[in-house]
Amino acid sequence: MKLYINENTDPYFNLASEEYLLEHEDEPAFMLWRNGPSVIIGRNQNAYSEIDRGFTESHGIAVVRRLTGGGAVFHDLGNINFTFTEKRENCPGLDFGRFCEPIIKALRRLGVPAELSGRNDMTADGRKFSGNAQCFYKDKVMHHGTILFSADTAEMTGALRVDPEKLSGKGIKSVRSRVCNLSEYLSDMDVTRLKEYLESSVPSERTEFSTAQIAGIEELKRTKYATWEWNFGRSHEFTAHVKRRFPFGSVTVSYTADAGRLTEAEFSGDFFGILPPGEIEGELVGRRLVREELIPALSRIGERISGAEPGQIADMFLSGE
Repeated sequence: MKLYINENTDPYFNLASEEYLLEHEDEPAFMLWRNGPSVIIGRNQNAYSEIDRGFTESHGIAVVRRLTGGGAVFHDLGNINFTFTEKRENCPGLDFGRFCEPIIKALRRLGVPAELSGRNDMTADGRKFSGNAQCFYKDKVMHHGTILFSADTAEMTGALRVDPEKLSGKGIKSVRSRVCNLSEYLSDMDVTRLKEYLESSVPSERTEFSTAQIAGIEELKRTKYATWEWNFGRSHEFTAHVKRRFPFGSVTVSYTADAGRLTEAEFSGDFFGILPPGEIEGELVGRRLVREELIPALSRIGERISGAEPGQIADMFLSGE
């Protein structure tokens, strides 16, 4: 496995570097990195509903959309992020335990009571310090996650609009009470020492991005990750919205219909999926809002929204009528 040493703290560059590795690095790769203050939203999320735009703009907090599903997360220099890429044959489906395990083992050796919890979290004493997500590209898989060490929880709370249903479902009242910083457990460390320790905990060959790789990443940043179109342009107005929370995550169905037929459809939420939902959205256009026409178009929805059944999603369209 290659360990890419990355000291860049530009969130647009770092999100672009993940996609670059996924597309161009044939060997298994591991990378630890930190971002300046930023909110990283899931691929399927509506940016405007996930962040306090006034707060992020007034506090200089970047908003960047990532390749993977899941919910919005806050990054700053007190947060360490990790990325794994490898061949899909070694991980044919969503498998958070496979990639969280080396991080959990490393933290336990330091005395942190780390464990995998829920869909995609790592926790210590029941409080979340890490959110994780995965995506697939051709014959490869990418897994990435956060590690809160000394993040500014006040800025985190101000920047994120956390769904009250998500908090109430966990029996808690605020995002601050739900998370913890690992500095509580590692008082003799700072964030850079923990990053160095984690880099040494995964057997790997150290390397750095070449000049050519950096140029490729910068181009991807310029044309995609630093653009309004990628980060905000996916979010637009529909005439109907239906939102529900399932065990596999929140799903919002947004659509416009004319004379009982769908003219636009979009899925958003903090769900995960092996494939993006775009193809299913296209297949729904032109269908009548009746169960017998929606179900066939939704037959492969489980690949796009892991855990979802066609009938569940069809009912969401029909309840909006």
